Parts: sequence; C-alpha cells; structure tokens
Amino acid sequence: MHRLDNRSRMSGDVHVRFCESPRGKLPRATRLVICCKGHASEAMATMRSIMKTLKLTVNEDKTHLCDLPQERFDFLGYTFGRCYRHDSGRAYLGTKPSKKSIKRMVDSISSETDRHRTVLDAEKIVGGLNRKLNGWVNYFCLGPVSPAYRAINTHVTNRLRRWLCKKHKVRGNGWSRYPNQYLHEQLGLVNLPQRTRSFPWAKV
Repeated sequence: MHRLDNRSRMSGDVHVRFCESPRGKLPRATRLVICCKGHASEAMATMRSIMKTLKLTVNEDKTHLCDLPQERFDFLGYTFGRCYRHDSGRAYLGTKPSKKSIKRMVDSISSETDRHRTVLDAEKIVGGLNRKLNGWVNYFCLGPVSPAYRAINTHVTNRLRRWLCKKHKVRGNGWSRYPNQYLHEQLGLVNLPQRTRSFPWAKV
C-alpha cells in the first residue's frame, strides 16, 4: 500500500488490514481505495474474497482498477491523479476538486439565486451563498484549487448580479450598476480567489 506524504506525492509503504472476521461489520455504503505498487489484480481478488467472507456486495459499476499516474479517479469529491506545479511544471500525484463537485456547487448556486427568490432581501441571499461558499472551500482546499475557485466565483457573481437585476427591474447585464467590487465590498459576498491566501499550498 502507499500513502500520500505532506507534499501530496505517493511514497513509502503502509499496510492496511481489513477486518476479516465473519463477525466484522462495515457500513453498507463503505467506499474503499486500495493503492498498490504492482499486483493490483491480486489485491482486487483479495478484496473480493474479504467482502464475500463479510457477506457484503461489491458494486461492480463503481469498482475498477486505475493505473496511476496515466489515469485518474474520483473519491470523496476529489480527483486523484497527475498534477503540475505552476512554478516549475514538475508533475506530482495529488488532488483537485472533481468536475462533479464543481457542477454540484454551480447548480446549488443557481438554485439559490433563482428568479423566483427575488422576494427575499439581498442580505438573505448573500448570507445563504456565503454559507455554501465557505463550506465548499473549507473542504476543497487541497491541491491546485485556484481554477475551480475562479470558475465558481465567476458563476456566483454573474448569478447574483442577474438576481439583483431581476429584483430591481434593471435592464441589461447589470455590470455598471452591480460590479464585482459592489458585490464583494458592499454586499459582502465571499471572494473565492482571495481564499487561496488562507491555503498557500492550494495555489499550485
């Protein structure tokens, strides 16, 4: 087995023991990632044997072998695979927010700023958005997160600006009346690109 060191590179060996007792119990929705240096097929067979002993069903649709670093895989909202440092271009094995996680956040922002919610005050809308944004960045703070932060920040500012235009019946796109500076400084909307300052390792 392998572990990630503090610089998010695969190194060293660490062994993981499964509970092989027939009395052992795992949650019904347990997700496992088994990292192996070679002999992946044997590890897969062992895992299936252990699951059979524990009388657990392996979800075949979500179970597969992934050859790192040529391939990538998603786990707990992150994509694991080859990343590159912006300063040196050096490749390393690391994590970044998955496309599915970004899409779920984008959809949640769109729902929060739906035109049918224009009856609410701007402070309430911004408060709800900030709770979502803060929770998201507190979890997704590992690896090269800046591209994801910029994409979500662009979406949330555009959606909030459109919401303000609908609420106050302002024609056009609202850029002149509700610039980003107004959204962040006057309404207090979280500015995601600035949050990478709190996580210096997240800029690469």
